[in-house]
Order: sequence, then C-alpha cells, then structure tokens
Amino acid sequence: IILSIALFFAVVGISIVGILSFSQSSAQPLSQVVRLTLQGQQDSLRNQSAVVDKYRSTVTYYVTSQSNRTTIVLYDSKNGYVCYRPAEQHVCYLRRMDNRDLQNVQPSLNASEHAADQPLLPTNRTKYCREFLGILAGKQVDPKGLGEAVQTLCERTPIFWVRQGEGPGRQRLIYLCIDICFPSNICVSICFYYLPE
Repeated sequence: IILSIALFFAVVGISIVGILSFSQSSAQPLSQVVRLTLQGQQDSLRNQSAVVDKYRSTVTYYVTSQSNRTTIVLYDSKNGYVCYRPAEQHVCYLRRMDNRDLQNVQPSLNASEHAADQPLLPTNRTKYCREFLGILAGKQVDPKGLGEAVQTLCERTPIFWVRQGEGPGRQRLIYLCIDICFPSNICVSICFYYLPE
C-alpha cells in the first residue's frame, strides 16, 4: 500500500511539473528572424538580417559588408540600450536609447511571423540620416545591470560608452561607419570617432 501511494504521488508530481514547464515554454514567444537584402546607393548589395526576440524586447541587426565582415547592432528596448559590436573587433560600444530608436525598432517588434522574409529596397520615400557617436575613452562600463541581451553580446569584451555628437572635427579620426535600414524605410549611417579627453 505504501509503495502504491508513493507511486501515485510520483506520477502526480511529474505530471504537474510537466504541465507547468509546457505552459511556461509555450508562453514565451520564439525569436523571429527577418532577412533583408538591401540595394546600396552605388548598386552594391548589402546583406542585413534582423533577429526579433519579443520575449526580451530586443531586435538584433547583423550587417554584413562586401568584405564579408559582420557587425552586430542590438536594440534592447526592455533595458533602454543600443549596443554596437563592430566586425572583427574585441570591443562593444553602448549608448542609451532615445525616442527615435524606439520608433525605428517598434515595427520590427510588432511584426507578425507572416512578414518574416520581406525584401527592403530603398525608394524615393526612404529617409537617410547620418549619426555621429563619440567614443568616450577611459569610460569602460561594468556589464552588471545592463541586462541579459547586452551581457550575452559583449561577454568577456570591454564595453565603452558612446554619446551623440555633431560630427568629428578635423583632428578627430572617424573610426568606422555602419549602415542600418529599418522596415519603416529609414536608413541610418552610424559613424564612430574618438572624443578627446
């Protein structure tokens, strides 16, 4: 009798754990991959794909240049950060999101799974803008408290703050530029430069 009671409670316990784990896994939406092939201004193809994680409220852009180097740009709307990981460099750059960033990534976060593979070609209604970000030398960031997405992207990598600027002066060297196009037909060219200390 004791063995049957123990077996009964074991079956009930396993069933409850199974139901709870199934309901939690089905409640978390899966990541959605959106692949975009972009026609450049000089008829050059740029490959860009975006991974939308609705559960973590992140959109991660993978921008591959003609030399087959991939730069990663993470928009973390849950924690309010934009994180850049340039191609073939062991460093990350971080800044706080602003309202324009939220407006640009919101269509990707709201996109349905049926709109996953859509071509995005610049048209005469595409808005182009250039953004300059100054790298604050010596302002290394402690990854604790930045959120899981930034910590995963920049694991064992130094993270530096960047801030928006008017553009590099004559003595300031442009570090690199990244072109990102959003589904809302807005293309942004982001250029980094070092700020003098």
